[in-house]
Amino acid sequence: MTRSGSPGSAAVATAGAAVVPLALAQFICSYAASNMNVAISTIADDIGTTVTGIQTTITLFTLTMAALMIPGSKLTDIWGRKVCFIAGLTVYGAGALLASFAQGLPALIIGYSLLEGIGSALLIPPIYILVTVLFDDVRSRAKYFGIVSGAAGIGAAAGPLVGGLITSAISWRASFLLQVLVVAVVAVLARRIDDPPLPAERPTFDVLGAVLSAAGLFFVVFGILQTSTLGWASARVWILVAIGAVILAVFFAYIRAREKGGRTPLVSISLFANRTSNLGLVTQNLQWLVLLGSSFVISVYLQQQRGYSAIETGLMLLPATVGLLISSALAQRMAGRHSQRRLVRAGFGGTVAGLALLGLVRADPGAVWTFIPGLFVLGLGVGVMLTASVNLVQSAWPEETQADISGVSRSVSNLGSSLGVAIAGSVIAGASAHFGRPFAVAIVVLAAFAMVGWIAALLIPRPVEAVPGPTA
Repeated sequence: MTRSGSPGSAAVATAGAAVVPLALAQFICSYAASNMNVAISTIADDIGTTVTGIQTTITLFTLTMAALMIPGSKLTDIWGRKVCFIAGLTVYGAGALLASFAQGLPALIIGYSLLEGIGSALLIPPIYILVTVLFDDVRSRAKYFGIVSGAAGIGAAAGPLVGGLITSAISWRASFLLQVLVVAVVAVLARRIDDPPLPAERPTFDVLGAVLSAAGLFFVVFGILQTSTLGWASARVWILVAIGAVILAVFFAYIRAREKGGRTPLVSISLFANRTSNLGLVTQNLQWLVLLGSSFVISVYLQQQRGYSAIETGLMLLPATVGLLISSALAQRMAGRHSQRRLVRAGFGGTVAGLALLGLVRADPGAVWTFIPGLFVLGLGVGVMLTASVNLVQSAWPEETQADISGVSRSVSNLGSSLGVAIAGSVIAGASAHFGRPFAVAIVVLAAFAMVGWIAALLIPRPVEAVPGPTA
């Protein structure tokens, strides 16, 4: 396999062949997480459910990804990255096709939340593993992580606009058929990916570890999701969260014991001993929490409070997409001039500023322009740090650890997406009942999470570049 360090056009051709389908696949997965926000009311009315039902569906999609991302990444060491990538595309496409014909909430959950979630958990880890193992130096890797991470951010940011256009012009069902089409194109392009050979001796799959990690994450997020209807003071909510926490504690004890016994665990406990990587994971989680949470809050506000249509809601979110596009396009140049640590800090700073501007939006239905500055700055901030945090975490580990850290990284990011929608929905419900200003309260809560991310970025050790990178 030609690596990025190799001279000549062969390396360029290899890079282009690999990165285009990988970036497109990441785009469609991120698009799926946000495009439904602008059609919440339309879908709820069409299939006979509620806004809460659609919120649950969206949260379960990202939760399924988060819960299965680590097992999915482990399978790349067993089946191969390209095999997992193609298998994920197949499952994802089947789920999108089923969702497009859903006549009720159960079918939508099976197709969208479960099958698309499982497919994403299989196809996303190979994307980041391949970028890491194909490109040796930090600058080249930053460039291609910039393309892939930018595709993720753009998919999430453009989802409301594209979804709004399709929903208004055709139907929300057509948005799922678009995903089927894109997945088919990616599958064709993926034939050109030359997967580096795996070691002759491959690890076994830790079934019990996979079940424990998935169950623990599910109960934690599902408990938080229940706050939308039960409130944060509900004993049932905290019982569910406690069950999840206990299962996760058992999971960590189990993988520690398994590793000490000389057996291959689902994920090595040593992956959580690197301070740079740990703080990078925290920033990844909070980036996606804020991005998906703010998209959900603004979409619900515009549709429920201002009566906007799907296309109007998508157009209102366009400034965030533009901001994210600009900063993602500059990712490689910024990586060459600034440390990853500085970029993550700056990104969270911009995100907090954007949310502060959004918190000042007036309730005047005619004051459309008041959204533009906050959304644009928010998009800029998120785009600045998306690539930097991924590069920070992946480059902290050698090549033989990339499957494990990629799974953990993607799981943490998608867990942030799940928590963002779940927490945003619960805050909206609680603020409506107690404060009467759900939009403002939700924005303040998201800004607080962004501040925590900024603090985590401040604690990232210096210099970041001193952390050992992958071996050639």
